[in-house]
Parts: sequence; C-alpha cells; structure tokens
Amino acid sequence: MTDNFSDKKPSRRQFLAGAAALGAGSSAAGSLSASGDDPLITEVQEWAQITGDGVDATPYGLPIEFEKDVVRRNVSWLTADTISSINFSPIHALDGTITPQGCAFERHHSGAIELRKEDYRLMINGLVDQELVFTYEDLERFPREQHVYFCECAANTGMEWAGAQLNGVQFTHGMIHNMEYIGVPLRTLLNEAGLNAAGDLKGKWIFVEGADASSNGRSIPLEKALDDVLVAFKANGEALRKEHGYPVRLVVPGWEGNMWVKWLRRVEVMDKPVESREETSKYTDTLADGISRKWTWAMDAKSVVTSPSPQSPITHGKGPLVISGLAWSGRGAIKRVDVSVDGGKNWYEARLAEPGAKMALSRFYLDVEWNGMELFLQSRAHDETGYVQPSKEELRKVRGLNSIYHNNCIQTWWIKSNGEVENVEIS
Repeated sequence: MTDNFSDKKPSRRQFLAGAAALGAGSSAAGSLSASGDDPLITEVQEWAQITGDGVDATPYGLPIEFEKDVVRRNVSWLTADTISSINFSPIHALDGTITPQGCAFERHHSGAIELRKEDYRLMINGLVDQELVFTYEDLERFPREQHVYFCECAANTGMEWAGAQLNGVQFTHGMIHNMEYIGVPLRTLLNEAGLNAAGDLKGKWIFVEGADASSNGRSIPLEKALDDVLVAFKANGEALRKEHGYPVRLVVPGWEGNMWVKWLRRVEVMDKPVESREETSKYTDTLADGISRKWTWAMDAKSVVTSPSPQSPITHGKGPLVISGLAWSGRGAIKRVDVSVDGGKNWYEARLAEPGAKMALSRFYLDVEWNGMELFLQSRAHDETGYVQPSKEELRKVRGLNSIYHNNCIQTWWIKSNGEVENVEIS
C-alpha cells in the first residue's frame, strides 16, 4: 500500500523495486548513455552553420512546426455540425498545469462569434437598485483579480459510461483546460448596481446570457455569484481568444463549463431560476432508476494518467518511466493522488508537482522502473473535503449506464509489453 513507499523517499531506481507489477526493473545506466559515436554530437549540424529567423518572423508567436500535431481535435460523429459541438485539449502532449489558449478545448452552441471591444456591452438588471450598462473600457477601470482555474465540460468522459469507448486521453478526458484568468469579480459589478432592491439575498439567483445566437442562458445562485465568479477579459496574460469568448466571458470556478458563459452580455438578478433548456433537458444527471437530478453544478474530484496513455505510448523500452497525470476538484484543492499499476489491487502515493490549489489542475508524477511487464494503470484523486474519486462500478451503482454528465470515474489504461496503450475496463 501507499504507506510502504511514501515515507522511504527512494531513488527512481529503487522506487517500487519490490512491486510484482513492475518487477525489479532494469538498470537505467545503459538506456540513458550513448554507445559509440553519435554524429548528432560529433559532427557540426546544418542548423549550426546558418543564421536563423529574425525576431519578427512570427509576430504573434506560434509553436515550431515539429509540434504541429499538438492540436485540439474534434470527433466528427459526435454532433451534426461543428458550430454546436466540442473539441478536445491535447492533454496527452502537455505537461505542467497551464493550458495554452490555443490548445484549450472549445464548446460552442451556435459557433464562435467576432465581437469588437468597441461594440461590447454588459447589462446588469433585474432586482438591482440601478440598472447599469458597462462598456469594455468601463470594466478595465475596476480593480481586477487574477486566478488559475480549471474549466471542465460536464460531459467530459461522458462517452465512457457504458464501457471503454475512445482510445485516447484527449478524447476521454480532454474537455478541460486550466488557465490564469484576469478580470473583475462579479460581486463588484453587482454591488455597483446595488442589491438593496433584492431584499433578503438568501435564495436569490442571477440569470446570465451571452451575446451569441444561442445566448446559452444559465441560472446561478446569487451566493455563488457574490463569492468567486469572475468577469474575465484576459487569460494567460493575453486577450481572450475568439473561441474563448473574446472580449469578455464569465468564469465560474469549480462548476461545470456550460455555466462559464462566453461573450457575456447580461446578468439579471432574480428571485428564482429561469429553468432554461440548458438546465432542464440538458446538463442534468440521470440516475439508475431513470430519474434525473439537476443543480449538480460542482465538478467532483477526478484524475487521469496522461502519459503513458493511448496517444502517448512507451517508446523508449525498459528502464526509467515517468508516469504523469492531472487531478482536479471543483470543491477545493487536490490533497493527494494515488497510482496503481495492477488495476487497483495496490496503490502508491504519487508526487504532486506543487501543493494543490482550489479549483485548479494539479500535476502528479510517479517515477518508476519499467521492466516490460503489462500494467493496468489507474489514478485516484483525493480532495481537501475528504472526497475520494470512485471506480466505475461505484459510480454506476448510483448513476446506471444511461447518464452523460459528471463522469468522474477511475480510468484504466492497459500498458502492453511493447509499450502500446489501450483504454480498457477492469471487471
């Protein structure tokens, strides 16, 4: 179990040396040292004999062509048209926790629109003392905050309810990103409009909508709105990208991504929820008995190994292997992640790259020696509330097989002896 390994602080070569699933491992020295003359070392290469591109070759920097495969991907059969669809972040190819905007997944209900800053307006209305309209310039004049938060689509991993479906972590878990958002707390704008007209704030709501054709209207409890909701106009230090709601979007930390309304145009204070399409017929959770529950906003603790995974197989052969993945919780910070190499029989505590932060991705690592044996790789997240990520079996006892949203089950990767990886289930 975990305690057998966490306190000893072994070296990579010693780590899990006695674990049957990995075997004793092989010496790393041979795999990491050069044998014979390597012309890439001993000879002057072409790129060292010429001058390179000037500083203005890419005025808005782009990845080098050798990384051109690191892109968002759509599943063509998922929807009838891409204007109301989703693509997936290439989390198998990323490290750390911050998602570049250009790799961050997209979800549109009527396509991404072009809206100039100069044409942007945000209305605060309803049960307020004074209805207000803000321009983009107005928003920039308010005191701002910056926070790193993950945004996860409620349907992330949704296609895996009935069994292992998609052979790639980008497709099973890639409806997620983690970015540093900069903007004005929504409570600042609501207080500017005044909330005396609302009376007792307990039990009050807001209804938010976007400027696009779908509007994607969602009801949010006023308590949440006054807590940590952000009206954001920057991400990762730059302006929001078009697909992420330029020039202004809503950020609702820890809650399902459909509530993060893009191209935010209106916030109405109300005494009850609207019960819109996106919170009745959609984004509700079907239970095993066929009854659906609503208002399940928070994303429960979840994790997944991103490497090795089907799109990131083991190509270097036996020896040192870095097992890496992501963990997150919409109810607080990640406190611990366990990793199993034998399908959940034994668990080993992974190393968190840094202490977990509230409503943000945490990166975990487990450094092992791999001797070429088959593995059944899993990860299990623990958050600061004491919640432990469930297995598929545990989740299905409550939710059955016909659900879509909020699938936070433990994922299994079958690592074959040749290093290939496949999405499987353990029964």
